[in-house]
Amino acid sequence: MKQLSTHQKLLLDMTPLAAFFLGYKFGNLMLATALIIAATLISLLISYAVEKRVAMSPLISGVVVAVFGGLTLALNDEHFIKIKPTIINSLFASVLLIGAYGYKRGLLKHLLHVAFQLTDEGWRVLSARWGFFFVFLALLNEVIWRSFSTDFWVSFKVFGMLTCTVLFTLSQMPLIKKYAPK
Repeated sequence: MKQLSTHQKLLLDMTPLAAFFLGYKFGNLMLATALIIAATLISLLISYAVEKRVAMSPLISGVVVAVFGGLTLALNDEHFIKIKPTIINSLFASVLLIGAYGYKRGLLKHLLHVAFQLTDEGWRVLSARWGFFFVFLALLNEVIWRSFSTDFWVSFKVFGMLTCTVLFTLSQMPLIKKYAPK
């Protein structure tokens, strides 16, 4: 079975976001929404065509994009696309936090075990931290879209959330080193 490289996966992950941003900058939120739906579906199809499977996280995101983006377009109501990040981040937070605290399991292991190795406790702690980070992103999205202009929200969605995620990821490196198997 053929695998996409890390760079190819990153490109497939970033293309819908870029399409959304460009659609908004050169059109409007409805065009941006149509483009993110199309680019997300194309990314999922490419992933499936190459790997003969689609990872759970992009699949869930794709379904939420299609449903909430579709509602945005069908009802001509931008609220649906604006709450999409809240829904996705809340779903991911719920799964990770229930796994970490309800089942005492680090569910991120299933997604990231290829990238690095951690002890079971390390996976649980990392999963819990990511769960709380997703709660933070969901709440932040709610504050931003309800308190600021659509222009600001689009920039936040594209650049602010990405920057927060990169910074949070980097901040987890000491934990990853601490719980790496000896």
